[in-house]
Amino acid sequence: MNGIYVREDEPFEKAIRRFTKTCERAGILSDVKKYRHFEKPSEERKRKLNSSKRKRIREEKRGFYRDR
Repeated sequence: MNGIYVREDEPFEKAIRRFTKTCERAGILSDVKKYRHFEKPSEERKRKLNSSKRKRIREEKRGFYRDR
């Protein structure tokens, strides 16, 4: 479980920001969003396929695949 220690002279808003950053780094929010509703297996495959296509296009733009 993630947690932070609030420093003595630290404003509450800043502590909340630090806590959300640690949760974001740990991947808690993405897990919550993923399990928020049931996803059919066909929808899951389609989502993963689309994300892999976007990733491949992004890597091609960065020059990941070089001319041979």
